[in-house]
Amino acid sequence: MIARIGALVFIFACTSLAWLILGNTIFSRTYHSDPGLKEKVESSWGSPQIQQPPTAIYSYPVTYKRLTMVDGKSVEQVGEQYHEAPLPLENSQIDVAVDLVHRQKGLLWYSTYGVGFSATYRFRNNTDRDQAVSFAWHFPAEKAIYDDLTLSLNGLPLPFKNERSSITGTVRLSAGEQAVLGVSYHSQGLDSWRYDFGPDVSQIRDFSLRMTTNFRDVDFPDNALSPTDKRPIGNGWELNWRYKNFVSGYDIALVMPAKLQPGPLAGQISYFAPVSLFFFFFVLFIITTLRRIDLHPMNYFFLAAAFFAFHLLLAYLVDHISIHIAFLICSIVSIGLVVSYLRLVTGLRFAVREAGIAQIIYLVLFSYAFFFKGFTGLSVTIGAILTLFVVMQATGRLNWRQQFGKPAAAPAS
Repeated sequence: MIARIGALVFIFACTSLAWLILGNTIFSRTYHSDPGLKEKVESSWGSPQIQQPPTAIYSYPVTYKRLTMVDGKSVEQVGEQYHEAPLPLENSQIDVAVDLVHRQKGLLWYSTYGVGFSATYRFRNNTDRDQAVSFAWHFPAEKAIYDDLTLSLNGLPLPFKNERSSITGTVRLSAGEQAVLGVSYHSQGLDSWRYDFGPDVSQIRDFSLRMTTNFRDVDFPDNALSPTDKRPIGNGWELNWRYKNFVSGYDIALVMPAKLQPGPLAGQISYFAPVSLFFFFFVLFIITTLRRIDLHPMNYFFLAAAFFAFHLLLAYLVDHISIHIAFLICSIVSIGLVVSYLRLVTGLRFAVREAGIAQIIYLVLFSYAFFFKGFTGLSVTIGAILTLFVVMQATGRLNWRQQFGKPAAAPAS
């Protein structure tokens, strides 16, 4: 019995080492290629977008006087230079529609989205003279495309020129005149969308932003403003930020929900696999001891190989099909290997009822607990405690001294 247990420990240690190597391989495939994959996603879909409000700038001359030395004499020179000043933004009415579409590259899913942006901004020439005002709208991301981009002023198209990170158009406003700048476009982004009020603490007047999503799992990062109200619509939300006059250093931001990542999940399941095998070997050893079924260490070796086949197949299947379908296929394959093998060793009844059910619990269900983020540890703990209870009740009257003792010598003839 002691030799058999030692052989099982050796088989368990070797299989655990194989799982450690497999887990490292999965994480290496996942994260060593991620920077390159993410750049490919950004190049074809876009990067995270940060939208800023437009600016309205005018220039005004300032007369200056300066003393200079001419032929040893102090001479006063009068000159003129231009300074820039912004017009106040008095009203912002913004509509944003975010359409989430997850895309897979390698062993990772990326949270890509389409965004429709439409807004009007009201400025006022608060000076006492006519001004040539330059309106500038800044692109929310350099790595993006902008379809159906329009810029208008007071309902009429505003001719603009395209600069590196913005578009600008110039018009002349009379003293006290108001101007409503309209901006609209369709674009694509990745991971998050943000409305940035400015680098410093900003004062915002008469502001309204309405955002609609096609998903319910909305998330707002730290140091971001929560909606003033929200309501469910269809498969998503209508989120509203409305402010009359407030001062804040925070922005409006929305983080796209991440899909279950097949690479990290397969790696975590592989690292956890020795726990599953330990419980399976432990239960199988107890049952065969109680039933007096003779399982050779080589039988345990093939059972361990069938367990390893589950994780090996899962590691190279998840980047081709859905993680849920891959998990189902791997479960069927591994259970089929164990049951079809043990029916030859111990008979069909034991292979299906004892070994098959134990594999479903300790391999399939324990591994599936990783699909429920935050409940994995609790699920495994409950399973372990229930297993301990059942084994303690089943072996309470078992004479372990007799089980581990040396067999009595045969009487001399």
